[in-house]
Parts: sequence; C-alpha cells; structure tokens
Amino acid sequence: MLGIACDPLQHTSMYERGSDDSEDSDGEGGLGNVSRVIIRPPGQSGKAKRGHLCFDAAFETGNLGKAELVGEFEYDLFLRPDTCNPRFRFWFNFTVDNVKQDQRVLFHIVNISKSRNLFSSGLTPLVKSSSRPKWQRLSKRQVFFYRSAMHQGHYVLSFAFIFDKEEDVYQFALAWPYSYSRLQSYLNVIDARQGSDKRFTRCVLVKSLQNRNVDLLTIDHVTAKQRSTNRLDRSFIRVIVVLCRTHSSEAPASHVCQGLIEFLVGNHPIAAVLRDNFVFKIVPMVNPDGVFLGNNRCNLMGQDMNRNWHIGSEFTQPELHAVKGMLKELDNSDVSRGIETDLIGIIFVCSYNISFQTYQIDFVIDLHANSSMHGCFIYGNTYEDVYRYERHLVFPRLFASNAQDYVADHTMFNADERKAGSMRRFSCERLSDTVNAYTLEVSMAGHYLKDGKTISLYNEDGYYRVGRNLARTLLQYYRFINILPMPIVTEVRSKRRGRNRHAHHSRSRSKTRYEVKPRPKTPRCHAPIAYTNLSICYDSGGGGGSSDEGGFSPARPLAPGSSCFSGYRNYRRAATASCSAHPGHDQYSPFALGALKTGSDHGGGVGGSKGKRSAAVTIEVPLPVNVPPKPYLSIIDLNQLTRGSLKLKSNSFDAADRR
Repeated sequence: MLGIACDPLQHTSMYERGSDDSEDSDGEGGLGNVSRVIIRPPGQSGKAKRGHLCFDAAFETGNLGKAELVGEFEYDLFLRPDTCNPRFRFWFNFTVDNVKQDQRVLFHIVNISKSRNLFSSGLTPLVKSSSRPKWQRLSKRQVFFYRSAMHQGHYVLSFAFIFDKEEDVYQFALAWPYSYSRLQSYLNVIDARQGSDKRFTRCVLVKSLQNRNVDLLTIDHVTAKQRSTNRLDRSFIRVIVVLCRTHSSEAPASHVCQGLIEFLVGNHPIAAVLRDNFVFKIVPMVNPDGVFLGNNRCNLMGQDMNRNWHIGSEFTQPELHAVKGMLKELDNSDVSRGIETDLIGIIFVCSYNISFQTYQIDFVIDLHANSSMHGCFIYGNTYEDVYRYERHLVFPRLFASNAQDYVADHTMFNADERKAGSMRRFSCERLSDTVNAYTLEVSMAGHYLKDGKTISLYNEDGYYRVGRNLARTLLQYYRFINILPMPIVTEVRSKRRGRNRHAHHSRSRSKTRYEVKPRPKTPRCHAPIAYTNLSICYDSGGGGGSSDEGGFSPARPLAPGSSCFSGYRNYRRAATASCSAHPGHDQYSPFALGALKTGSDHGGGVGGSKGKRSAAVTIEVPLPVNVPPKPYLSIIDLNQLTRGSLKLKSNSFDAADRR
C-alpha cells in the first residue's frame, strides 16, 4: 500500500515557518536565503541583545536557508537547496553579527546532501571578519564530520568558533567565493589596463535567463603573415577553448581561470609565444545565474549544465547553446571557406558571423573543482582509434611533469554513458577528430606533499599557480608535437644573460669575474702543530728519513728499557732535552723558529735593548730546523700477544714512567 510521500529530512524542512517567529525574520522568503534573522533564546522577545546572533545570506553567492537554536550555544543550520532542484545541498556562505565578545558557539550544518567529501580529510570551512578581510581556514581540531543519530543517520558538519570582537561581522564559506560581480570588476580592470596594446578582446557571447553577461575573451595575436606562412604550410590556425564555472559552487575553478588569464595577457616570454601562435577562446563563467544565486550545481531552472550539453536548448540553457554554436562555427570554418563563393554560402557565413579564416580546435578544457579528492587531475575520453587515444594521453602526462600537485592516480579516461552530457564527451563526439577535450579538476582542500602523508591546503595563489602550469604545459605540448621549434641552448643562454645584464647592473662586470689573479708573495712560515694532541709516533729530526711503504718509518734503535709502544714518551723526552735553553717550548714552536731565524733571544738583549741584535750573545743551535717526517701509526699484532707478553709490556711502560 502506497503511503503519502514525505521528505526524508522532514526535521530539516524549511518550507514551514513557526508561528512564534518574530518580525525580524519576515525577510526569510520561504525557499530563499535568510535575511537578517535574529535567533533569540526561548521566552525572550523585544529588542535583540548582544549575543543574540543575527544570520544573513541574502547577498550574492550566499546560501543559508534556516537557523535554529537547539542548545545554550548550539545552532542547527539548514542549507538552501538549488533553485528548482532540492537534490543538491553542499555550498554554504553566510554572515553572523550581533555577537558578544568571547562568545562560544557550535554550528551544525545538518542537511548536507553529499556524504563523500573532504571534511574528514583536511577540508575545513573558511572564515573572515570585517576587521580581518583575509580568509582563513578553521583549525582541524574545531571541525567534525560524522553521521548523527539525532538527524536520522544523516551526515552532519559541526564546527566550533569563538567570536572575539563584538563590532565585527563574521562570514563563513565552504571555499573562497568568486562572485559574478568580482569577475566583472576583474575584467573591467584588465581591459582598462591594457591600453593601446590590445592583448585580448572582450565581448558578450550571450545573455543568461536573468539577463547577466556570459563574457568571451579572445586572445589572438596571430599576424596576417603568420596566418599564411607560419603554420608549416598548414592553412589553419589552432584554437584553444577554455570553459569555467559550469557548476556554480566550484569557486576554485574561477581562481584557476584567473591565473591562466593573467599569465596569457602578461609579459612572460611563454605567454608571448602562445599569443603569437595560437588563438585562445576563454569563457570564464558559463553559469552566471547559478553563481549569483548561490546554487551548488544547477542554473536558474534547476538543471545540471554539465549533464545537458547534448540536449541544451536556447530557451532553458542559452549559455550552452551559445557555446556550442561558437564551437561548431570554429570547427566548420574550413567548410564555410569552401562554400563562401556560393551565394547560399555567403548568406550562411554572414548570418552566423563566420570569418573566412580556417581554424582548427586543438583543445577544449573545462575547469572544475572537486570536493572529494585531493590535488589536481584530468578526466579524458577513450577512443576506438588507437592513434587518437595515444595522442590524447600526451597532454595529461606533460601536465603531470609540470605540476607538483598533480595526482596521476585520480586521472581517468572513460566513455561512460552517464557522462554523455558532459562537456568532454560532447566535444569528442560532435566535433572533429583533432579535438582533445579534457576536464581539469582541482581540489577544494589541498594536495599531498612528496612524503605522501602531509596535506598542503590550497589558497588563492595555489589555484593561480595551477592556471600558470596549464599555460606552460600547452607550450610544452606544441613543442613536443613539433608545431613550435625547440629553443637552441645558446639562444636561451644569450637571452638570459641579456636579461640579467639589464636587470642587475652589478653583474655587468661578469667578464672579469672568473679571472684568476696571482696572489702576492708574502713571507710565510710553517704553522705550529700541536703534536702532543696526536697519538702517533714521529721519527727524530736528526737523520732518520721517512719511508714510502704505507707511511711507516724504517727500523730505529730504541732507548734502553723502552719498547715499540713507547715512541710518544721518547719523543717528549727528546724534545725536552733539545729545547732546554728555552723551557716550555719545543724546536717547532714559534718562539724557537724566531730565535733560529734572527739569532737572538726575543726576551731582552744585553744592555737592556729589546728587539736589537747583540753580537756578544750567541746561541748554540744543536740541529737545523727540519719539517717533521711523515707520521706513522703504531700497530699492535694481537695474534702474537699472550698473557705473559701483555704483562711484560705493561711492566716496561711502568718502568719507563718511573724514569
């Protein structure tokens, strides 16, 4: 027997409003976002006091459907589902004010629809305040993602927070928001900054259902000479198409796209080469209505646009229809050129604004953000043609070599029927065989470092770096397939040397940098060596010569009562006897060396004249100063020793010490 259909999350329903709601929540708007809703404790009414939190999500990209006080400091938060589609509930972005200093709260987001996500693997919400406008991630110790028995077994995201400033307005979000207004402001700034040197052109591809612009950036610096001769006798121009923000909640993809745009319109030599040889068609926001409304995946009509590329119409999804028309126009430009002499062909070309130049689409790259995997990776297609499939594998491998955060294990190539409406599947089936269509995914959380255990969370600069790596990989790909010539090593070095010379004036004297000048001749003497710190034996300076057989000295007569193990003590006695005239110094000390060189005592001469040579005083030098011979180590042959011999040797040491 069929029962009455009910919402499985009836306790989270926001369709009904309680009769005890105050006049402050009149702007909640049913299915809309909360608008300045003040949450009071039970039994209190009238003017709100400090600590009665005020929630607001009635702004661009905002999403919060309802807030309830369930404890002394606990709040249940309910996400607003996508417009006309209650299936998707994951993106959130709201503000909290009217707080009390050092007020502690615990927020529970209780109706998240996606149980497989990165909240249990390092992803945490972002927070900023009016006095600290820089986004910061909450600590992992404050965030919990678990299955709650109090909410019918659904997954709940809980995070604790302490408000430290009463006058601040705090904002919480899933990821760095990138709104439609921010995109328009950014495009206006870079359009005004380029001045007379037009590095890109901006036009409105189509208007959305809510009359918002779908902008198209065209970067085309291919000159007329290059169009006819710089293609290795190929009569077409290669085009690279980049799409972004098909899913409205994937804000990190917009940061990647901005990094790519800034790199291509910048002054980097790689960007100049790409601009001069290829045409870029970039659509930075395909779904402006969904972004503005704060939806998770869908547009205004509640349709997932990345599943409707093959059936999208101009009435419900004008953005998809316009992008498909642009792709077909570029892909069929060679056919249009062949029929342009015909009257019907001229009418066809003029009606669809098709130029007489022939283009070839090489890449269609769709930028997305992933909430369930770390790092960045690529989704591709599979083909029955082996050669096309091998060519399709080249770009992801090159991108993996340029990006340290690339995860090869997440890369996937398939022909799944469930993804037939995605951009990459539509491009490989409806466009020419030369098109390589990819989906570039970047994580909302971060990527693993080289150790494979530590997670480095992304920030805005990290997403910009992914866009720059995408541009570098494109250059490397075209060099790999011999479309662009490889630079000669000498040219690269000369250019680099030229840049360094202009950038750093101190390096202009690099010609004499490596010249070796002769060192001035100065009187030097041997540095004193503390032989007493070395437990090795030396030959006497009298007449023994050093040996070349392994560094050992030849046989020498031993003193009476000494042994071959008492060389160090014999050396000390000999040094003391030879330097008796100068107690406290040996024959190799600086004092003795100076006396031998000057022939006088440095302490004080006859007649009290210090430092002067005296003819009446002579010093007898027993031996000339010689460089110490090569040392040798004493080796004990343990195989020839017995207990008696060890005792005999120890007695000889004691006898030598008594002497």
